[in-house]
Amino acid sequence: MDALNNQASLLLAGLFLVALTGLYLAVRGSSFMSRFCDHKVKISNGRLQSWSASSAEKPSTASSPPPYVDILPPQRRHTLASFPDVLSYKEVSEKEVGQHMLPMTADYRECTDEKYTPTGFSAAEVRALGDFPDYAELSGVPLPQPYHEFDIDKALPRPYRPFRWSYHQTMSLTKLETDWWIELENTYRERVAQRRELYAKHGSAVLGYLPGSELACKELMEMVLQFICARYPQYFFLEDKRILHNKILGTKQDVKSKHPLEILIDNVPEDFGIMLRDEKTGYYFLRAGVICSSLGWNVGTKIGLQLHQIHETIPDYKEKMQFSMDRFFTKMPVDKPIQRGSWGMEVGQPLYMPQGDPHETLRLSQDPALRLEDCNLRVDWQTLRRLPFSAAVVFNFKALFTPVTEFRDEPGVPALAAKVLKEGKKNLMDYKGTWHVEHVVVPNLEKWAQEQEDKGLVPKGWEVSTLDDSPWYSGWQEKWHRQQGY
Repeated sequence: MDALNNQASLLLAGLFLVALTGLYLAVRGSSFMSRFCDHKVKISNGRLQSWSASSAEKPSTASSPPPYVDILPPQRRHTLASFPDVLSYKEVSEKEVGQHMLPMTADYRECTDEKYTPTGFSAAEVRALGDFPDYAELSGVPLPQPYHEFDIDKALPRPYRPFRWSYHQTMSLTKLETDWWIELENTYRERVAQRRELYAKHGSAVLGYLPGSELACKELMEMVLQFICARYPQYFFLEDKRILHNKILGTKQDVKSKHPLEILIDNVPEDFGIMLRDEKTGYYFLRAGVICSSLGWNVGTKIGLQLHQIHETIPDYKEKMQFSMDRFFTKMPVDKPIQRGSWGMEVGQPLYMPQGDPHETLRLSQDPALRLEDCNLRVDWQTLRRLPFSAAVVFNFKALFTPVTEFRDEPGVPALAAKVLKEGKKNLMDYKGTWHVEHVVVPNLEKWAQEQEDKGLVPKGWEVSTLDDSPWYSGWQEKWHRQQGY
């Protein structure tokens, strides 16, 4: 089942493919693609297709690499002027930053004061700002508005339906909706418990970090906790910038008692991958991550790899995409995070599926006894952003499962989904891996599509295309609020 192993090339590739089209589409305000290039298993005629996965940290093999060593991401040093009570701001040129770069493998707590991160902060300045500084000011990305109506026991994720027609391989990126960076819902307790069990069982296959990632891991943890405390104040608050009160789980936790990524896995059902810039080449490497929602791959097989090494099994990556991906990561600004959604169809709700998992066999055939109620849409809602201090590029995502039966009263969704499943370009649909449920899902989608025409939910004979409200459907807010009781 080597194909599942290479979901890293799918999952990570998507967010890195996110790259190229990324900033361009984000600025243009486009809409999104299908699952991390997509987050899927490649199946053809009902059989898994295999390819090899790389798992060792290897030197770059790219020929004639562009001179990224001299190119830094947009600087954020100017934000230090907003902290006069903590330190005295002084200007430092980008050239000087580049000449005194903090090594990718170095711990910022132990290096000399005048070592700089790629975004222009010295190690001394980072240490002086201490714990939980104002990341909204440092990043230029505002904290979210409080979500007072939110009830963890009733909360549903927004009904993402990122189907598109014509269906072709694009990244469909948009500017991040900053209020929704971390989205909690009513599976919170179940998912946190599941993720903690996965970590206890699989260890470094689920959570890992390499030397030099200390700042990025701390920074990410603090930004996430700041976010959830601002977004869900009825459930989370920080005491003395040290003790996290989680009223959902009934816990009080010293955030310095564990590694920052372990604090996240204890409290936030979201996956994170951290890419850091190598000062010798300017290229980005996966240096840390906590990922419990992967199908067929894990952190342990990909940590330490460079972008092109992670994607070396992707057809035409080196020839057509490597240059653009590397360039995107080099230039992505801190204050322009992006988002996208991708999708697949699953039997049940598989969250983590390492190679050899029994769930793999479900993808090998069309089970005549498969029930419609066991078929789910899986959407991975993903964001990509650069952290202000470390300049790490972080992607995060979570798997959201919705029964396919929900589509029945969603205007246009059944017809659009059926068209993609039936008429999507064969190599893309084989790559996506929906074949094992299509014999049950497609006939019902066709029946519901006709029902919607008969009831006037969509115009008779309408030309099926990407919905105007994509990645949602017309009137989704009314149904979503009704289901949550407000």
